[in-house]
Amino acid sequence: MFGFRSLRLAAFIGLLSFVPVHAHEGHVHGDEAPPPSVQTAPRATAISEVFELVAVADGPQLTVYLDRFDTNAPVTGATIDAETPAGPVALVPDGDIYRLDAPWTDAPGSYELLFTVATDAEIDFLTGTLTIPEPAVAATPAPAPLATKVMGRVQTGVASAQDRIRRADPALIGIGVLGFLGGILVMALMRRRFVAASTVATVIALVLGTTAALADTAPVPVIRDVAQRLPDGRVFAPKAAQRILAIRTMAAIEDAHRRSVEMPGRVIPDPNASGFVQTALGGRLMAPPGGFPVLGSAVQPGDLMALVEPSVGPADQSAIRQTKTELDQEIALEDRRVTRLRALSQTGNVSASQLEEAELTLAGLRERRASIDTLRLEPEALRAPVTGIVSKANAFPGLIAETNTEVFHIIDPARLWVEALSFGGDPVAETATTRSADGRVISLGFIGAGFAEEGQAQPIHFRIDGDAEALAVGARVTVFAQTRSVINGIAAPREAIIRGNNGEDIVFVHVAPELFEPRSVRTEPLDGGRVIVVAGLSAGDRMVTTGAELLNQLR
Repeated sequence: MFGFRSLRLAAFIGLLSFVPVHAHEGHVHGDEAPPPSVQTAPRATAISEVFELVAVADGPQLTVYLDRFDTNAPVTGATIDAETPAGPVALVPDGDIYRLDAPWTDAPGSYELLFTVATDAEIDFLTGTLTIPEPAVAATPAPAPLATKVMGRVQTGVASAQDRIRRADPALIGIGVLGFLGGILVMALMRRRFVAASTVATVIALVLGTTAALADTAPVPVIRDVAQRLPDGRVFAPKAAQRILAIRTMAAIEDAHRRSVEMPGRVIPDPNASGFVQTALGGRLMAPPGGFPVLGSAVQPGDLMALVEPSVGPADQSAIRQTKTELDQEIALEDRRVTRLRALSQTGNVSASQLEEAELTLAGLRERRASIDTLRLEPEALRAPVTGIVSKANAFPGLIAETNTEVFHIIDPARLWVEALSFGGDPVAETATTRSADGRVISLGFIGAGFAEEGQAQPIHFRIDGDAEALAVGARVTVFAQTRSVINGIAAPREAIIRGNNGEDIVFVHVAPELFEPRSVRTEPLDGGRVIVVAGLSAGDRMVTTGAELLNQLR
């Protein structure tokens, strides 16, 4: 008979499979539950031609977000009344959102809501449906029933082992229990106890069902609004995330625009409002009273900026000494001649005119001699030629400056030009734009164009009509000059066009209150702040103008 001795042997064989198994890399330990699924909170949406409203269930409250339909800008200071299952209620403003007590959201069901929105200049009615789902309940495995008396003995013998592995991976549970029962089945077959074998086989089937029930245990989902990219490439961004990312939109309007060309350029000073301070004679720089003017100093025409003490080389010094010797000799001879003529003029032998000529010649020689003595004592004065500020200074006490050395550069920051280089043949119009380093669009006025030499680029000068202080002399800029040709398309800010993962230009379109869809587009330059979308967008689409790059980074 199939006695307890054989049963104990089978139990020993089966218990060998209950040895604790450590999870290796890629598997989860038995005491680690699978991560819960994340679901968004119940919400109701309503859209009109003026407003866009999203109501999110937040416990016993409703959080209401009200935005402009065209720009997605939050609407603050509005008066909102809602028709709810509990009757009419006025919403309470809280910053840029509105709140509503809604204890009725604790009960599952669909609720029709009517919102009356009033601002200083507009009034609108919006309707939406809020659906509260049934609460999710975690599934619990059903215990396997006792099929026979043998199954009761088996469950009693392995109860402690099942407790140890109940929290383990379902695959480990199945392997352990089936190993135990498999040992009993082998012993029954060896003893030709077919009734017992069939009973054990039934128990194995029941254990498999129990293991499946354990494996099917589902965690309770977590309610949380998270901005994320959907499998189809669209981006789900809750209104709370849109507030943080400062998402703004504009309606696409198709129109005719002048085609523009992009030209490289650099900022140069207006030649009529700038000047250089250079040395005419080489020498040593000396500071004027008050010191050298520093960078950014304002100067007026005629202001003394530096002094240059002329320096004399060995050859010049030898020539000066020779000249001084010759002059001394001529002065000595002419002095004797004057003395002789003065004595003769007293006797009447020499006319007064001869004496006067000799005296003038002597005075001229002495003046030339005196100028040579004071040559090193009279420095050259460097003065400002125009009104402006000092943009470049190369002045230090004792610095030896060669002839034509640029000591100072003076410019008027309010009068700057842009020199652009045109490599195309399309003549530009009278207006153009450029962008500063901080993104500001600056208007330019056409001055004139030169001729391309030897097939090179054509220089074109533009006057800065906008905020010239946003640009610095020498800065490299891109000039967007309009031509006379016309193209149809949608004008879009340059910030709205971003680079996709595949290298294409894309634009995010606001297709739903909390849903954004990327669209591939083709663009042409328009001006410093806009481009022309010639393909990929349709008139009326709400394209994202601010925050598109942040949306593209969501995963």
